[in-house]
Amino acid sequence: MPDLPSPQDATEEALFSECWDAVLCYADLCTAGSSAAADLAREAFAQGIRQLRAEEAGTGRRSSRLPRIPLLLTAVRATAAAWEDSGQGHRLDPGLRQWLHSDQAARYTAPPTERPVALRALRDLQPTDAELLWLAEVEALPLPLVARRLGLDPATAAGELAEVKRLFRDRCHRNHLDSPLDAECRGYAGLLDAVTRSPAADTPDDLSRHLATCTRCAETAACLRTYGGQRPGAAAGAVIGWGGPAYLERRRRAARARLAAGPGRPDTDDPADGPGGSGVARHALLLAAVLVSLLALAVTLVPTGDTAGQSAAHPGTDRRPVADPAPSAPPEPSPSSARPTTRPPSTRPAPPAPRSPSTTRPAPPAPSPEPSAERTPYAGNSGPAPQGTPSARPETTGRVATAACRVAYDLVNQWPDGFQATVTVVTRDPLDSWRVGFAFRDGQRITQMWDASVHQSGARVTAGATHYNGSVPAGGRFAFGFLASWRGTNSPPYDITLNGRPCAAA
Repeated sequence: MPDLPSPQDATEEALFSECWDAVLCYADLCTAGSSAAADLAREAFAQGIRQLRAEEAGTGRRSSRLPRIPLLLTAVRATAAAWEDSGQGHRLDPGLRQWLHSDQAARYTAPPTERPVALRALRDLQPTDAELLWLAEVEALPLPLVARRLGLDPATAAGELAEVKRLFRDRCHRNHLDSPLDAECRGYAGLLDAVTRSPAADTPDDLSRHLATCTRCAETAACLRTYGGQRPGAAAGAVIGWGGPAYLERRRRAARARLAAGPGRPDTDDPADGPGGSGVARHALLLAAVLVSLLALAVTLVPTGDTAGQSAAHPGTDRRPVADPAPSAPPEPSPSSARPTTRPPSTRPAPPAPRSPSTTRPAPPAPSPEPSAERTPYAGNSGPAPQGTPSARPETTGRVATAACRVAYDLVNQWPDGFQATVTVVTRDPLDSWRVGFAFRDGQRITQMWDASVHQSGARVTAGATHYNGSVPAGGRFAFGFLASWRGTNSPPYDITLNGRPCAAA
């Protein structure tokens, strides 16, 4: 267990119990190993507490700022940037290091009117409203629990959340109009507001083309849409800047882990009252929070569906991939303007060299019974169910009996000009590294991929292992997700291979 921060008083204890697992979750995404993640989380948590103290002291009223968790997450990003500047960049994720030197990162130090509209809108809300929106939408906590944390009436919390969503949308629209827009963007502002209010509204072709080339208008469209569940992803991406989709999915799985923990969690039970019992109760609350946080974080780091045996197969592994990411993210404008959240193709491990016939190696164990392909329903989507067929089987080649793997293609979400999907692979043989190839029939183009490097040439796509998920035991599974554009038809990929060998449909 890593060394944890030492809260100095009851206020910091409460902040730690509610926010530490979120801070550690994002720090793990930002770093290249668990040790670095713990160091980054501790340093950022201390910085965030100092910032909170400074903003609340001496003003007589609370200044306009982000809710507590988003404020601490921005402290993680700021601390990571300080690491990069001070020569500790080797401890950070390569994708984050690339992003820190991009124009996207520069927006967070630019004048306020040039920053993401969702970030500015969250600051504009009343503190309780902003907390309500973030906890319910991004952290995916049950509404009764959110109401209890914030001192709201659970019977009216749903109505209050609906009103906050409306206010958030209005502030995003106003902030978009207040931004330094060129003539084309300003000309589309009214139309963008109209077509994002209802799923029945058709998006004109000229507006679709504009959104495909203008990152800022595409970000605003995701915030303004009242359907399709894109608002949580837009809020997460606007606040933390890098790793928003992966963070969103991790928090949703962490919320499900808390629910699975059952009654008696620190989120639901009040500390014991009584003479002399408050200090003991606070320490018990803190200890329980740490245990639940570690459980939730462990769930987010293990690919969905792993068995205990698979998880223990590599005890020396420093970190685990984010499996089956299912964020609700806005469509990316184009491959050339997409945020550099994927890991550079140059970091993809090389495929394993052929083994000499003389090498003595035990025969690989027989593949374990295939895990169920049933998928957990998409959580946190306040709009209609995702389009497409989540259990769609990709077209594959080769006989099942000799297939190198079994693969499941999951269409997670789809909107008029983009979609999100996950590929889950169960390998027959142990792997030291992997590359998964597949092809699209309908001109789909990958705009962003996580938990794998990506290269696309025409219809053919190659996804390669990263530094942290290349080793897979026999019968084990790995997963990666991506965002892509489509037009007209969006059929599943075909001709899926693992290290050049055909795969069968799961």
